[in-house]
Amino acid sequence: MHSRRWLLPALITSALFLLPALLLGLAVILAYPTLPSLEVLTDYRPKIPLRIYSAEGLLLSEFGEERRALVSISEVPEVMKQAILAAEDERFYEHGGVDYKGVIRAAISNFTSGDVKQGASTITMQVARNFFLSKEKTISRKFNEVLLTFKIEHSLSKDEILQLYINQIYLGQRAYGFAAASQIYFGKPLGRLTVAEAAMLAGLPKAPSLFNPVVNPQRAKLRQLYVLRRMHELHYVNDEQLQIAQQQPIVAVRSSQEFAIKSDYLSEMVRQAVYEKYKEDAYTQGFKVYTTIRQQDQLAAYQAVRAGVLDYDRRHGYRGPEGFIALPKGSTSANYSAEQLDEALQDVADSDDLIPAVVLEASPKLVRAYSKGGEIPKSAATLCCLSSLP
Repeated sequence: MHSRRWLLPALITSALFLLPALLLGLAVILAYPTLPSLEVLTDYRPKIPLRIYSAEGLLLSEFGEERRALVSISEVPEVMKQAILAAEDERFYEHGGVDYKGVIRAAISNFTSGDVKQGASTITMQVARNFFLSKEKTISRKFNEVLLTFKIEHSLSKDEILQLYINQIYLGQRAYGFAAASQIYFGKPLGRLTVAEAAMLAGLPKAPSLFNPVVNPQRAKLRQLYVLRRMHELHYVNDEQLQIAQQQPIVAVRSSQEFAIKSDYLSEMVRQAVYEKYKEDAYTQGFKVYTTIRQQDQLAAYQAVRAGVLDYDRRHGYRGPEGFIALPKGSTSANYSAEQLDEALQDVADSDDLIPAVVLEASPKLVRAYSKGGEIPKSAATLCCLSSLP
């Protein structure tokens, strides 16, 4: 009789513990069949832009919404893979898609700091999100993300998942994938990156705009130093390599579109001819067009036209600033912020040695100007597209 008295409470308690597990299992059974097919991953065909080359094989121009260059995992240098793992998912090759240790660590860190400073998204979870899911932050989306993560881990090898991530992730400047980003930010292929440059690129996925080395070099440097410290803690680099990488100056390509030689008019003629034949496929199928134009001939033509245009401009004298920048209400030339000025200059491209800048102060003896990243131009002769504050 005494044992029966405790039987009902024990059954109720057991049911309360089992009910969440049963509901979770039911949700998985119902949701799993509705997950998208992984064919887009197993038969990966991203949009590759139209590329135009000189007779020597130098890239002259490219056309397409996404700037991308596909690489296999075997072509990615070890230092680049190590930098990515250090920045995004150090236990990638150990966990099954969800890093439970990372979840606990992030939860403790966020609780003690009182703010959400750390996340626990693995590389596989990011692949699932980038290919299949929206960016909305709901419980159902997160649940589907976890299920997709397990499905991807079950269907693909770790190297295949990492290869998808390396080729697909957005890294700013319209660059998709690390191979394209290497060319766009540093003008070199992945195989020639230094440890410092690899760490800089590996820091971009977290916030491509915030850590863009062209637009925000100071913030990009802070993020890079964090990635370098993580690489050192994981024994990917030794003390000497860390010190060299920390001190190495990063020279990011300033132009938003950097090619071997200037050939805008020639490239436009080729683009029109290819589009006339292939329509919209011209921008997504990875067509490569090799012209008969030689680098030295095109360079001579460009320099001659440019010299003539600049001489014409000088003969007509200074005609005022190119435009004016409207700062937020309450801001003046005395209390502006670097972020405000960088944002105003973000869409203004350099033109060789002509650098866009905001004029902060001007007098017959002094011109004080601000160019991208807080750099101070060496002389007024190097400035173009001058904007003045109201």
